Amino acid sequence: MAYAIDLFCGAGGCSEGLIQAGFDILFSSDISDMVEVTYRNRHEQLGLIQGKNTWFERSDIRELTGKKIKECISKLQIFQGKKIPEIDLMIGGPSCQGFSRAGRRDKSDPRNILFGEYVRVISEVKPKYIVLENVEGFVDMQFLGYVGITGIKYDDGSVTPDILRSELNEIGYDTLEPRILNAADYGVPQRRNRIFFIGYRKGLKAPEYPRPTVNPENYLTLSDAIGDLISNKKKRNKVCSKLTQFQIDSINGRTPAKDGKAIVAPDKIMNNEYSKISEIVRERFSLFKEGETGSNLKKRVRNKGINLKGKPALIKMCSEKLGMTEEEVIMLYKKGGVTVEQAEILLTKKNIRQRWSGDQPSATVMTIADDYISPWENRTFSVREMARCQSFDDSFEFLGKRTTGGLRRRVEVPQYTQVGNAVPPLLAKAVVSEILKVL
Repeated sequence: MAYAIDLFCGAGGCSEGLIQAGFDILFSSDISDMVEVTYRNRHEQLGLIQGKNTWFERSDIRELTGKKIKECISKLQIFQGKKIPEIDLMIGGPSCQGFSRAGRRDKSDPRNILFGEYVRVISEVKPKYIVLENVEGFVDMQFLGYVGITGIKYDDGSVTPDILRSELNEIGYDTLEPRILNAADYGVPQRRNRIFFIGYRKGLKAPEYPRPTVNPENYLTLSDAIGDLISNKKKRNKVCSKLTQFQIDSINGRTPAKDGKAIVAPDKIMNNEYSKISEIVRERFSLFKEGETGSNLKKRVRNKGINLKGKPALIKMCSEKLGMTEEEVIMLYKKGGVTVEQAEILLTKKNIRQRWSGDQPSATVMTIADDYISPWENRTFSVREMARCQSFDDSFEFLGKRTTGGLRRRVEVPQYTQVGNAVPPLLAKAVVSEILKVL
């Protein structure tokens, strides 16, 4: 039996991969109460019962200690009257907002130092193997005046990977060279690059990183992943005349329960509600060609023009804002050569919006799905569609608020965020399976 701990577990992407690979999760932790509801519900579904054979602790990593973790494990019913086992693997993905290249990077963001707390917990628990996962920006994030748990003061400008490897070496761990892995290489229908660090106690056998199992020319596409979830029956039958193997596996379940059986999805698809949008937004979505971004659409409108006939809500809005008749609006945009301001009245200033391509893997699934447009319908994606792109089973139910906005995004972890923050289960499985080999 191989035993694992999952810290910063989120909704449970890594945990799904651990279970699929053959690990028993004895302890897991996250700071969010919204995440806890989803995580514990899934684990109960799989036969992982709190206090019996697993323990989830809602905690800030800065307050979590190795002693606390060992106490929780020792109280599990399965170990009553027995010596608790060594932990074979600890995996974790410290919050990465400060490292992200997708938005403003903040060297002073306190979340940047959580990887140091992760190292501290490793030093206290002393698992045989450790994995740390993060965004690509983790590679070149620099620190000023950073002092590790070992007391070493690092030179200003030291980058995170160098600090991490030095700290792990000081507490008795050798490390592999960090490596960026693309989820699409491991059967996930999504282009998602993440950096992985693997460490192992000195004297143990070094594992390897997983070799890609899918060639780029055979990457799973968005159609392969969610073509069966298109709401328009005619379009669905055209795109997905029969279920793909990925869709079948998603429905039948990849993650085994404690009795060895996978959980088959219910007949009614869960988490598949669509966001309500206005007719103006719906018509605006219809202007995008498949694979086109907002900035490219704006260039097309300015350079080549666009036909707005059949878009009454957009025509009326532009007519009111530009002080023109509706016929004048149609002619203005049809001939091209509009100003930046006129293009932005039609399309808004937002450039990051994109209509995904059905014949390509999805782009990286983020925590806010407002800016992704379905290739087949003029709408954004459901939580279930995003979860499919991450390789979650359909039986995995995301609980709590579906989405949130404004300043609440700093503290709330609704369903879309739970999906977007997760490590794709199939990617996690590929990584931890290599560790199981050397165990």
